[in-house]
Amino acid sequence: MTTTVDRPAGAGATAGAATGAATGSTAADAVGIPAPAVDVAALGEQLLGRWAGVRRETRRMLLDERLHQRPDLAYQDQRERVLGQLHLLAEHGAMSRGLPEEYGGHNDPGGNVSGFEELLLGDPSMQIKAGVQWGLFGSAVLNLGTEEHHRRWLADIRDLRIPGVFAMTEIGHGSDVASIGTTATYDPATEEFEIHTPFRAAWKDYLGNAALHGRAAVVFAQLVTLGVNHGVHAFWVDLRDQDGNFLPGVGGEDDGHKGGLNGIDNGRLHFDHVRVPRVHLLDKYGAVAADGTYSSPIASPGRRFFTMIGTLVQGRVSLDGAAVLANKAALSIAVRYGSERRQFNAASDIQEEVLLDYQQHQRRLLPRLAETYAMHFAHQELLHKYDDVFSGREDTDENRQDLETLAAALKALSTWSALDTVQECREACGGAGFLTKNRLTSLRHDLDIYATFEGDNTVLLQLVAKRLLSDWADEFKQVDVGVMARYVAGRATEATYHRSGLRKLGQAFRDTGDVRRSVNALREESAQRALLTDRVETMVAEIAENLRPSAKLPRAEAAALFNENQHRIIATARAHAELLQWEAFTRGLEQVEDPGTRTVLTWLRDVFGLRLIEKNLAWYLSYGRLSMRRGRSLDEYIDRLLARLRPHALDLVAAFELEPEHLRAEIATGIEAERQEEAAEHYRRRRASGSAPVREKAPRREAATSAAGAPGEKTPEEQKKERRTERQAERRTERRVERKHERRLELKPRKLAAKRAAGSGEPAGSTARAAGTRAAGPGSAGAGDSGAEHAASTVGTRDA
Repeated sequence: MTTTVDRPAGAGATAGAATGAATGSTAADAVGIPAPAVDVAALGEQLLGRWAGVRRETRRMLLDERLHQRPDLAYQDQRERVLGQLHLLAEHGAMSRGLPEEYGGHNDPGGNVSGFEELLLGDPSMQIKAGVQWGLFGSAVLNLGTEEHHRRWLADIRDLRIPGVFAMTEIGHGSDVASIGTTATYDPATEEFEIHTPFRAAWKDYLGNAALHGRAAVVFAQLVTLGVNHGVHAFWVDLRDQDGNFLPGVGGEDDGHKGGLNGIDNGRLHFDHVRVPRVHLLDKYGAVAADGTYSSPIASPGRRFFTMIGTLVQGRVSLDGAAVLANKAALSIAVRYGSERRQFNAASDIQEEVLLDYQQHQRRLLPRLAETYAMHFAHQELLHKYDDVFSGREDTDENRQDLETLAAALKALSTWSALDTVQECREACGGAGFLTKNRLTSLRHDLDIYATFEGDNTVLLQLVAKRLLSDWADEFKQVDVGVMARYVAGRATEATYHRSGLRKLGQAFRDTGDVRRSVNALREESAQRALLTDRVETMVAEIAENLRPSAKLPRAEAAALFNENQHRIIATARAHAELLQWEAFTRGLEQVEDPGTRTVLTWLRDVFGLRLIEKNLAWYLSYGRLSMRRGRSLDEYIDRLLARLRPHALDLVAAFELEPEHLRAEIATGIEAERQEEAAEHYRRRRASGSAPVREKAPRREAATSAAGAPGEKTPEEQKKERRTERQAERRTERRVERKHERRLELKPRKLAAKRAAGSGEPAGSTARAAGTRAAGPGSAGAGDSGAEHAASTVGTRDA
């Protein structure tokens, strides 16, 4: 049953909090201490972060219905509507914050990304099309071009006078950008580059704005000059004239209807010896002189390539934040609906249970709410690092590498989480969740591609793992032989301690007789940190040791060895990313000033951390990091935490500060509570009037008596006694069979010894007796086969 929770009046109290259900008592309740309350206003302000003003401004702009998604339209009409939405964004100046001040911007990279993330609340197609125009196409010109390029094109990109395409991905190469097939061959005689796609797999594909609206593109191609391939570079290529027709040598196709984001005109492009001026090379990191001479401030081709690609990290940072916001929206809908919807009346004849009072419903939603908070705090740290680098305040090679690794790790986990969370929220809302008007199905479809574009998630995690292995190797570059020997010895000792069961034995001894000791050992922040960190470090070390021989192997064998460990590599990167999220959540707690809010968020952080341990419990048990007792205590303690969090669920989603116009889901407007109250009032009136029909009664059971029934029929007591006797006989038979099997295992060595003795010509009895003595020990029966038979018959007699 839903009960009201007494909440202190003040800024932190909300109307929604009063409907929360207290499904589990806490220690505070037992001693009369008031339950903690969430200061929703203060928490909401903290969640908005450094760029709170930008986020609020964008959310106010998104109240305009013209910026809302219309999934009922045909995809052709959606495309035109979304193009119109981009013109509205340009009028608002919403996407120019990241530009230099001389081009009408504010030189505010963090604020620019913060505003972009919020566009998801209006229309995901609008957000991604805006990302193509200003986040990819525009950013490529800004970050890969020079001042000349900025003067020529940035203003027109900003004001959408030149809708653009970011042409990197090819049919044949998506993740492996370094191997793309499109070429840009320099001709010194004309000072032009010739852009060419020599085969169909080199066509550029899945490109936003390519099917209809794009007038120009930043095309990535292999730069060839004076017979030398200098790798992938970016070129400005005009695509269409003012009437929308392709220019000579340029062709393309429409990708048509997609699984989501149908407001974007995705398509493919191909080029047949299209000539562009030499100055159309975006040459910040690599230039070609009039005579064809190539120069670059970065001598290494590999480092140059990754530097150029790294400047485009904004897309991954943005998608991480958009995925967090998608989780917030979906959980706001599902938690509000789950707090109002009633189903089944197990505890009362007159009132049904609220869905969120069921333990399984809490298990479905609240751990994902905890994960979303962890994702949020991790994203805020990522966004700060991005702003530090791209504002120029802390723009170093090391910081750029850290940013790229962090963005790859968090983008992968958050976009996967968004797909999982939105789907679970959809199912948790039942049939209502399947209705388009309740937003969840459309959101799930639009988010699907997030796991693929801006870097396939699996490939991104492999990139993260390579960085972990590189850092691990760097730690041992300067050590001497003695240090390495001590490390190897330490690893061996550690393995012996953990995997022999000594660690688990110590835990079990300390926890004996009290489950609370097991729980207390896991609830501490230091314990969670140690377990999560140890898993990552152990996995990295194991993979590094597995891959150590690859340095001396031929290329093919080294690649095969890497492939044999690829699954472990991906799992290690994922564990590392989860640890980053947990650590960010923990640092976020330190910024919370209100004691009640900090208590509730600490429970939420513990749910996130302990769920990570529970999810990987097999690893912790098999590697000896946890005893069986502590492993079993996890499930029970998580359920206790969820019961504590249940009364605060509405406050925790209210802190996201998403208005009904942002969610646009009927079931999140309170309509379900109105329906439930209408039904309850109906039944109350009927009961009060006395006109309610009487419930049909079930047939009465005949009282069991000891008197005999029909001739030959047994009484209930006799039937019960007979069944009990049969069960006891079955158990005796099972035990007898088990003992015989165990005895046969004990006698098997003696029989083998007797056979060997017979083959060697030795006296069978003496050899068998010796073997029997060794195998069976004191008290063994007989010698040789006759002894075995005697023992077996004795066992059989004794059992009988």
